[in-house]
Amino acid sequence: MEEKKKRILDCAIDLFVLKGYMNTPVRDIIDVSGYGTSTFYRYFKDKEDLLTVLLSNFLDQIIDKVKEYFKQEQDVYKRFVESKRVIMEVFAANPKLSEIYIRVGGLSESVDKCLKEFDDRYLCFVKQNIEYGVKYGYFKNLPIYPISHSILAIIKYAIFKWIVLKEISQEEMIEMVVSFHQSLGEGLYQRILKEETQALM
Repeated sequence: MEEKKKRILDCAIDLFVLKGYMNTPVRDIIDVSGYGTSTFYRYFKDKEDLLTVLLSNFLDQIIDKVKEYFKQEQDVYKRFVESKRVIMEVFAANPKLSEIYIRVGGLSESVDKCLKEFDDRYLCFVKQNIEYGVKYGYFKNLPIYPISHSILAIIKYAIFKWIVLKEISQEEMIEMVVSFHQSLGEGLYQRILKEETQALM
């Protein structure tokens, strides 16, 4: 049953990129998938529900990759910077989902609500990690709201330049975001605390 659901999702991704989300009727997704109408509606209420599932699964994939990286890397500063490389590599490895993510904004109130939920989940994840750094003295106690939103903004801008404007390559997109976080991390990181800790060891 999950194989059928995945097939429908994969067909929807291809059609959304080829024709655009608004120009892709559910009937086309059903026809290309090779399954019947009842199979589609067994898994999804409508096309917007399908889009929500696509974006939610994509964000889950991003967060799972970052969590895996966090298990491997204990240095808080490296986590802050290099976890963004991990995130951008997921976008780079999924150009079709990246295109859907960056292009569907503003199409309808329900689609914008879906994107906001996507962004809010990521912002919550970013906020929790910065709060952890502040709590344990690794980061300066600066306002988290503008920092977390600037992180999301540079990610979206880099994807836009890569997918929509086609001004930069995948590699340049990744490096744009990583270099931004290197600078941001230098401003957040409490170097004095780090040096004092090292001196005591």
